Order: sequence, then structure tokens, then C-alpha cells
Amino acid sequence: MRNKPRLRVGLVGAGFMGRCHANAFRSAGGIFDLPAEIDLEMLADADEALAEKNARELGFKRSTGDWRKLAADPDIGVVAITAPNSLHEPIAMLAIDNGKPVYCEKPLAVDGEAAKRMTAAAEKANATTLVGFNFLSNPLIVLARDLVESGEIGDVTCFRGRHAEDYMSSGDSPHTFRTDPAGGGALADLGSHIIAMARYLVGPIIEVSGHLKTIHPMRPASEGSRNQMPVEVDDVAYSHVRFDSGAVGFIEANWAASGKTMDLSFEITGSNGSIVFTQERMNELRVWRRRQSRRLNGYTLIEAGPEHPPYGRFCPAPGHQLGFNDLKVIEVSRLIRAIVESGDAFPDFREAYRIQLAVDAIRRSSRERRWTEVSA
Repeated sequence: MRNKPRLRVGLVGAGFMGRCHANAFRSAGGIFDLPAEIDLEMLADADEALAEKNARELGFKRSTGDWRKLAADPDIGVVAITAPNSLHEPIAMLAIDNGKPVYCEKPLAVDGEAAKRMTAAAEKANATTLVGFNFLSNPLIVLARDLVESGEIGDVTCFRGRHAEDYMSSGDSPHTFRTDPAGGGALADLGSHIIAMARYLVGPIIEVSGHLKTIHPMRPASEGSRNQMPVEVDDVAYSHVRFDSGAVGFIEANWAASGKTMDLSFEITGSNGSIVFTQERMNELRVWRRRQSRRLNGYTLIEAGPEHPPYGRFCPAPGHQLGFNDLKVIEVSRLIRAIVESGDAFPDFREAYRIQLAVDAIRRSSRERRWTEVSA
């Protein structure tokens, strides 16, 4: 049997998402028959000491306090970016300049112009790219899309989507990179996820009417600080949306939703049925179909199982459930296959750029208080 090539991973950032990436790269080869062997080669972090500590904990061979060294290192076969949003563009651009595939966390960039530059550079270099909208990797979300595209629920008339969590619900929660005006706010952080879901399931969004609100106008400058600093980003974002298909809808992004830990949810209404999902019960999909007899009307519960690939790669029995990190493993497996086999990964920089254009349009609509077209 031919020996598989080795793909050496360079990871920038070892926070929450960095650790998810590291876990996924470690795990993917044990679950999927990948076309490459994966090596955790180098980790870059804010300084040398932190990078060395995190590299040791996460199993990386080398470490550096300078992401530029990682992005230019000739032994690195893919650069994974989990740094703050404002660093996505410079890291990705340097990696692409050095001929490397890029795996970037969402949102792709701080605004549409930056995302456009990144997309143009990647496409000019024919670089494989993937952006971490990992909720799209849920086998039941793939099933929901299949149901929509097959006409199972008729013509889609309405999409109502929400991504709500409560990690910034307290005014005592301090400023972080998420509240930095350069790419911060609930709309960028959470809204990009539900916009990605809406596009994946219903299609392009062409016009929006948005309203952004800051609930806590002041926050501590840092953890435990008595120094209060003004907040220049949104805590909540709402938007009516119109799709290219003719469907209409409503989208909410909210990181101050008290009591909610992972309410990424949607309802798709069609002329002959509807589909309901929430990430809080991510292994369940509810489908309603019009029946002749109203005595038999009601939602059917579909439970994730081996019949919904690649669930069976993780467990042969239905009802045992996938988790958040499993979605990241699925995402990484697609990335590796695309890199080695010179294929396409989804969602790539081009799709993430289109998502960012919708984010920008909602923000602009709120500022100008009018319906706003999403740039092509």
C-alpha cells in the first residue's frame, strides 16, 4: 500500500476555538479514512511562553510567539487561524503568499472589503480555503437542505433564524476581542453563523432591514478592572431579510440572551410543510408535512443515526448523539481531503465573503434606518 503523504498543521491561537481545531486534527484520522497523515507541527500564540505552554498541552512539536514565522515556515502544510478577527486578514494573506491552504475561523474578516481582498488573493493563488462555520457540518442540517431542495416541504416562503447565547448578558462581562469595533459585536460573532445557515438552506439574501442595539453601553476594561470603557458594538441585532428565491425571513443575533447557552435555531416554512431545528437538541430535526387527514397532522421527529452520514463514522447506533467537537472533526476531514486531492472545500473564502456582505448590509441598514441591498 502506498504511504500517505504527511500534512503538517500550523495553528495560530490556542483559546476555545484553537483547542477545538487541535482536537479535530488529532481525531480526524482515527474516524475517517483520510488521504494524509496529520502532524501537529507548530503553534503560534501571543508570546513565546504562552505558545510553548499551549503547544505542550495540545501536542504540537514546535511553538512560536510570532505568527509570521508560522505562516512562512516551509514545513507547514496548512495554516489554521483562530486568532482575533482583526488578525485574520494579515495571517491569511501571508500564508497564501507562501503557498499554503488556509483554515480560518468565522467571521472571515472585519468587513466585506477585507474579505474581498482575502478571497481575491486565495483565488488568484488557487489556494484551498475553508472557513469554520462548523454547524453546517451537522448531518441533520445536510438532511434539512436535502428536504428543501427536493421539494419535500414545497416552495420555501419564510425563514426565521436565531443565534442567541448569554455569555455577554451581564454588564460586568469585560471587553474582549469580541467587543473590539474591528469586527466585533453580536452580529459578527453570532449573526454570521445564522446568516451562513440561512444561505445554506434557503439561498442568497438580497435585501435586509436591520436594527442593532447596545444593551450595556459600558463594560470593565478587563477582567476584574474597575475602569469602565464605552462599548461601540452591538449586543443584539435583528433583521428582516429577503431572499433571491422570493422567500422572506427574520434573523436575530444576541449574545445577551439570559439563560440561553446555544440557541442556534431556525424554522423553515414551505407551501407544503416546515422544518424546525435547534442546536440545543442538535441530534433532532422536526419535519411537518401536509396530510389529507388532519387527524394525522403533526411534526415528525427525525433522530440522527447512521442513515445520516457521516454519523455512522462516530457510532453505529442511532440515538447516541454527536456533539459540538464532532462537527469540527467532520469539517477538518473535508478540509484535509480537499487539500490532498486538490478539491473544493465548503464554505470557502468566497462563501464567507458573501456572508460578510450580508453582515455589512445589516449594519449599514441599522445605521441608515432603511432597507438595504446586499452587495453582489
